[in-house]
Amino acid sequence: MKLDVGLCQHAVMSHRLRVLIPSELNARLNQAAERSYVSKSEWVRRALEKILREGPSSDPVSLLAQLNAPTADIDQMLAEIGAGRC
Repeated sequence: MKLDVGLCQHAVMSHRLRVLIPSELNARLNQAAERSYVSKSEWVRRALEKILREGPSSDPVSLLAQLNAPTADIDQMLAEIGAGRC
């Protein structure tokens, strides 16, 4: 007796992409993949899919966050600037 479980197999063409990244970025990628419980390859595939589908962020806050500049509550930042700690 043959059981049909409704699975359909499709031929998927995969391509290998080799990208060299700095050690610091690799460490961040490792952490991101581990937090998501996926491989680094899967994490990169998902990130590529997202950016290609949605396009680059034009949200000003997101763009500023990419600068890795110090951030805090505005009153706290103004107080620190006034105190000369910046």
